[in-house]
Amino acid sequence: MAHSTRYTGRFAPSPTGPLHAGSLVAALASWLDAHSHGGQWLVRLEDVDVPRCIPGMDHVILQQLAACGLHPDAPPVWQSQRTHHYQQALEQLVALDLAYPCACSRKDIEAALQLAGAEKPRHGELVYPGTCRHGLHGKAGRAWRLRTDRSVSKWPFPHAGRAQAAINSIASETPFIDWCDRRLGAQRQDVAHAVGDFVIQRADGLFAYQLAVVVDDAAQGITHVVRGEDLCDNTARQILLQQYLGLPTPQYLHTPLVHGDNGEKLSKQNGAQALDTSTPLAAAQSLCRAAQVLALPASPPPATAEALRHAQAQWLETWAQRYP
Repeated sequence: MAHSTRYTGRFAPSPTGPLHAGSLVAALASWLDAHSHGGQWLVRLEDVDVPRCIPGMDHVILQQLAACGLHPDAPPVWQSQRTHHYQQALEQLVALDLAYPCACSRKDIEAALQLAGAEKPRHGELVYPGTCRHGLHGKAGRAWRLRTDRSVSKWPFPHAGRAQAAINSIASETPFIDWCDRRLGAQRQDVAHAVGDFVIQRADGLFAYQLAVVVDDAAQGITHVVRGEDLCDNTARQILLQQYLGLPTPQYLHTPLVHGDNGEKLSKQNGAQALDTSTPLAAAQSLCRAAQVLALPASPPPATAEALRHAQAQWLETWAQRYP
């Protein structure tokens, strides 16, 4: 994949269902930010979690984007075609002693946390207690986890001799990840305590989202990530991976979420209705509603092209200049 020194953004949907009103907000925001900066906008189909993906849904999503006038500036990329790149990244982490095999099931993790008196689910997840960090205790490894008890004290290290430089510069101390979101401001997370050593390759052999997205953002030369606020919590983990792998860290902007009548975030899991792009007018109306979520004054939508031009002008005033 070709790298670019100019702004390169992306929209990366998972083909587990059609786009809905919430996903259009992220798609529109990433498109507007890229074009307002004179950059390019890419689309990546995050189909690495094959069992959850619906056959043909990738093309449905691309058709929905096209109906809204959101055309990528290069051919789309499918994560399912890039497994060997994730394997190379895993091998690099293993060579640096930053990843290890794990034999724990979810029940094992729950039992270990109960024994330690620290059973605290986090957004439905359990903070991994590091059971297999120093060995499998006679069990067979099921997954691979990333160590989160290391921090990089010198960065970036040069491209040549990257692995040895990483070994020399990674200290055994809890890493605080500090970063600034272009909308939400200063962010900090102690990944080791808030998340624990997290899975980068699952027990079924599939690579986890965290590793795949970091490898692909670097491969595509992504300079700016614009995505929904529900993914903000993933950012520290991804920055840690970027540091361990010697990859650049993009700028991040997390957009407001769309909520349903019950107050919950719209998502495929809770039955969000598919985006209506059945007619040009319906697509333009959907764009205007997405623009309103982004605090962009919306005008009557006679056509998607006009709606996009209006939204881009408003983005320059509301977002691009205020959050460069």
